[in-house]
Amino acid sequence: MRRVLITGAGRGIGAACALAFAETGARLALADLKAPAATSAQARSRGAAEVLDLTCDVSDGAAVAAMANRVEGAFGGLDVLVHCAGVIHEAPLLETRVEDFDRVIAVNLRGSFLVGQAAIRMMRGTQSSPCRVILIASDMAYYGRETFSPYVASKHGVLGLVRSWAKEFAPRILVNALCPGPIDTEMLGAANMSAEWRERELAIPLARFGLPEEVARLALFLGGEGGAYITGQGIGINGGSVMP
Repeated sequence: MRRVLITGAGRGIGAACALAFAETGARLALADLKAPAATSAQARSRGAAEVLDLTCDVSDGAAVAAMANRVEGAFGGLDVLVHCAGVIHEAPLLETRVEDFDRVIAVNLRGSFLVGQAAIRMMRGTQSSPCRVILIASDMAYYGRETFSPYVASKHGVLGLVRSWAKEFAPRILVNALCPGPIDTEMLGAANMSAEWRERELAIPLARFGLPEEVARLALFLGGEGGAYITGQGIGINGGSVMP
């Protein structure tokens, strides 16, 4: 029975991942800035063997340590991390404040480092089949985008963590990133992105936004036997926005 920690579980990709893993009968630790009670209730109804509701600011080292202590105390270790917590910011460079840059880097990159480090500490003590760390990067990490420089920099940094950790912890722990393109979540809503950029997001071969459930199915694949020979990769799920 897999023990799975999912951050950003209150909505979007994180919530979809929680429900996908719930259907496998996993033991789930679901974390967000506010306890993701609605996701947890759905996960229980979908077949999760156990669900922990957790609150965590992933940019706060003490909060991440406390979250990890609760997970280890309840589960005795960890098999899979799916780290989905993240923020986005759109502004021209000359209008981007240092505090905007710091917030994006703190949540997206520092958060990935802190949560990944805590998860790997727990995984090193487990005796199960190879453990899995799955971080969320972005297709923008490959092609860049004007007016999103802090976000692009943070997600490019996530790929750096993945490649380094994959080499450091193989073969016991497999580490990969998912690189979503335009996914239909609140992050692509009017509060975060301009109408112009939403329109440009649709100018891809599949000409539609992806669904959180589609990303979750890929996370589930990487977290299971299908991902047994995959590590150190940034895997695109993007409707053709990037074709390496």
